Amino acid sequence: MGANDPVSVHPVVEAVASSRPLVGVSAWVRGIQEQVCAVAPFSSSVLIAGPSGTGKELIARAIHAKSPRAKSPFIPVNCAAITGTLFESHMFGHLKGAFTGSNYAALGCFRAADGGTIFLDEIGELEPAMQAKLLRVLQEGAVVPVGSHEEQSIDVRVVAATNRNLADDVAQGLFREDLYYRLAVVSLMTLPLRDRLEDIELLADYLISSQSVKHGLPFKPLSAEALDKLRQHHWPGNVRELQNVLERAAMLSRGDLIERNDIAFDGSSAEYEQSLASVDVESHDPSDWQFPNRATGQWPSLDECEREFIAATLRHTGNNQAAAARLLRLDRSVLRRRMKKLGLDTSRSTPGRPSKASISE
Repeated sequence: MGANDPVSVHPVVEAVASSRPLVGVSAWVRGIQEQVCAVAPFSSSVLIAGPSGTGKELIARAIHAKSPRAKSPFIPVNCAAITGTLFESHMFGHLKGAFTGSNYAALGCFRAADGGTIFLDEIGELEPAMQAKLLRVLQEGAVVPVGSHEEQSIDVRVVAATNRNLADDVAQGLFREDLYYRLAVVSLMTLPLRDRLEDIELLADYLISSQSVKHGLPFKPLSAEALDKLRQHHWPGNVRELQNVLERAAMLSRGDLIERNDIAFDGSSAEYEQSLASVDVESHDPSDWQFPNRATGQWPSLDECEREFIAATLRHTGNNQAAAARLLRLDRSVLRRRMKKLGLDTSRSTPGRPSKASISE
């Protein structure tokens, strides 16, 4: 194939990619496609929750693309990257000369998205003061640029995303309840890749095809052995990790197929898999617990039970939080938040293989 020859795209992949916001055959993919089509025609706020790397922005863009706002701007904002001092200027704009160094006026993200959609990614990371300012904008449908006293009306649909459990954060006082209900008029949930392994084959074909176009490479399908290796992986990085693994494999493969040996996971993933392999899931049994507590004679509270159960799981895995989260069927970030809430030390995490002593407890 010459340098200027067109790169072939897998025909099934091309058809799927052109018609679906998310690629796959699982019940979750079909369900989220239906939900996107159902909510897209309206202007209600949407909150998308789920682990990192599971396609939250992809869903947001699909909602925008299928809405009457499709020809207007889609403005993504990483809320975790906005500091307090820059929040109002970045989000609401400013006038020229409003502060030192403001040599020009700026629209801000909300006014730039007027008539379209603003995507507030990592919304759970906003500090309380910023949450209050955002709430006012959503309530009033108007912004006040820095350096001005005049409200400017905006017509913007808000789609927010988070990898946190905002309902838990509200209960802990970490996120404003009124803002939560403003954002979660419609709530959508993403699913970890490990819970929809039936999507991997089609996802892999789609990602390899996209990368072949991007890098000017011929399309190389996966061998059966390579596909099997992908299905056996735990995917802590979800679809984002799959994309990286396949991009590396497509570039380094020397044959017409991507073979099993071409599939290599990064160091953190390999270490994660090793730690899981060393834990005997079946032996994790808290049956020696006593109800009521033998020392106090009192029935324990739910928080006390949860604290002891998590602590026992951490002892079982040698303080490997990744392995403990797997045993408890939780996202690791959710486990850390629960540990913090229950007063457990989140800083003591052993990244490697649990000790033999901890496994035999």
